[in-house]
Amino acid sequence: MSKRKVIIVGASHGGHQSILELLSRYGENVEITLFEAGDYISFMSCGMELYLEDQVTDVNDVRNFRPENFPEENVHILNNHLVKAINADQKTVTVTNTLEDQTTDYAYDKLILSSGVTPNSLPVPGTDLENVYLMRGYNWATKIKEKLNDSDVKHVAVIGAGYIGIEAAEAFCKAGKEVILLDMIDRPLGTYLDQEMTDILAEHLTEKGIQVMTGAKIEAFLGEGNVSAIQVNGEEIPTDLIIQAAGVKANTEWLEGTVDLDQRGWIVTNEYLQTNLPDVYAIGDATLAYSIPARAKMPIALATVARREARYVVQHLFESIPSQPFGGVVGSSALSVFDYHFAASGLNSFTAGKAGVTIASAYFEDTLRPKYVPEKFGNTRVSVQLFFDPTTHQILGGAVLSTYDITAQGNVLALAIQQKLTLEDLAEADFFFQPGFDRQWSLLNLAAQHALAEKEFIE
Repeated sequence: MSKRKVIIVGASHGGHQSILELLSRYGENVEITLFEAGDYISFMSCGMELYLEDQVTDVNDVRNFRPENFPEENVHILNNHLVKAINADQKTVTVTNTLEDQTTDYAYDKLILSSGVTPNSLPVPGTDLENVYLMRGYNWATKIKEKLNDSDVKHVAVIGAGYIGIEAAEAFCKAGKEVILLDMIDRPLGTYLDQEMTDILAEHLTEKGIQVMTGAKIEAFLGEGNVSAIQVNGEEIPTDLIIQAAGVKANTEWLEGTVDLDQRGWIVTNEYLQTNLPDVYAIGDATLAYSIPARAKMPIALATVARREARYVVQHLFESIPSQPFGGVVGSSALSVFDYHFAASGLNSFTAGKAGVTIASAYFEDTLRPKYVPEKFGNTRVSVQLFFDPTTHQILGGAVLSTYDITAQGNVLALAIQQKLTLEDLAEADFFFQPGFDRQWSLLNLAAQHALAEKEFIE
């Protein structure tokens, strides 16, 4: 019996996990071919800050996998191969080898699209100037690294105060550069955290020497050859380097007219992660993921999402009708901002509003450990925000923040959201107590009790 042919488009998290799942479940009975348009397999952009700050072994190690990790004869990993079209009637894809400028059609039985996203370049004059950079991928990472140590680069403008922009701003600030962080909305990290926490982080960024400008309308990049200034709200701000970290767009232009896309270019899938084409599936950042707390599909561009979707797709890949729909994801992430660490899971006020979900919230702040432990021995302030259904009290989201690393609590919140626990469940959950680590009622117990307006616990 001939082997079933599975083609994967894209070598990032979704593509990598697809290979692992195919080999685990079907072994030698499948012929796997993965096409990657770039020349590098497979840079992990979420590890870029660690590379910039010399916290990794080598830039070539900041990757999901190497082709040699899959020596199996039925696995073919081809970089510099650009998939240009899907020919659904023939069940082939048209692929160009960009190094040799040769185009070939490859047959498939099943096709998994994990084409990912590309960073936005702002539609303003001057984006073609030297020293106007994007912050994603191997090539940009190595270029940015050079600028960290370039004595001619003294002033850096970072556009976008999300995760990537914060990481860039911090790296250049630590390298001794003067940094201005710009965002069109009213506060840094405003799409990830509510104002109680972003106020803390905005003040901390300023304390560390980063100038934060919100409500920024970027009008142009100025200069002759090299960028020399950025025009913002009618003002010219001198800069030697611009890092654009202003969001992403789905890498799906090549699918227009073939695969159903929504108005923003995201691939439309059903509850089985199938596209409108037979035997063609889509996973990862170029799709809308089903959010458990929102009960709707929304953009959740996370490695954890892509890997869970890949696992599901391969598990049901050869079923005529999948035995169950994809269960969905919560969407959890974490970040350090100089001395602070936070983790967020599920919905917040911004994402709930975008999804049309009514939520209530409660903000709790206290010490991590009993009051009799002095701050100098690690008893830091901690903050917790919970988001919940105002009627049922089902937990729909949450975040934790502190200078002490309590980000693992974000995983507890993620599990609570996934399992549809209520405030009452969390208020009574049985966690350990040891005064060297926490309090008699754990941090999340106390936050839930506070959200229920119970009498404050003091010890």
